[in-house]
Amino acid sequence: MKFIFPASNTPVEDRPEQSTKPDLDPIGQNIEAIQAFYLREEQNLTRPQRMLETVSDALGRPVYLGVIVAFVVLWLLANTLLSQTGFATFDPPPFPWLQGIVGLGAFLTMIVVLIKQNRLARLEERRAHLELQVNLLTEQKTTKLINLMEELRHDLPMIKDRHDPEATVYQQPTNPESVLAALDHRQETGERAPDNEKQ
Repeated sequence: MKFIFPASNTPVEDRPEQSTKPDLDPIGQNIEAIQAFYLREEQNLTRPQRMLETVSDALGRPVYLGVIVAFVVLWLLANTLLSQTGFATFDPPPFPWLQGIVGLGAFLTMIVVLIKQNRLARLEERRAHLELQVNLLTEQKTTKLINLMEELRHDLPMIKDRHDPEATVYQQPTNPESVLAALDHRQETGERAPDNEKQ
């Protein structure tokens, strides 16, 4: 059995499949948007920052720990063998040169890690700001949809009109400042409650 479109005499089974399937892939579009966001952040890195990122990635691998341990062990063995064979040691106990080298390496490692953490913190702040903006926009759209649905429900004669207090509450847009004030008040109340209980 063949179905015919009212505006055309072409059978349904002869129509191309792409006309019945939407050419939308929201998951793929979201993934591409996220990748583009991180790609822009990577492209904004300067050459020194990129070099520090490479060094930081190398320092965060287990091989780096193995190299440090091997260096310390070889340093101690070389000084011990030289002292036992009667030769002059280049770093006698308590190995001040070794302590200085290890301390300098730890200091430089800390600086490199802090530089990367600062960049990641700025990236996280931008991402949180973007997420906040999207959430506020979604809340505004949801409020608008509820208002439209309520108007449609009032206008349709076949739907019995009734009062919905929950829909009435959701029709009001959320004020972010009032939400923040309520959260701050609750946190302050929660922090002061144990002190009052102790008294």
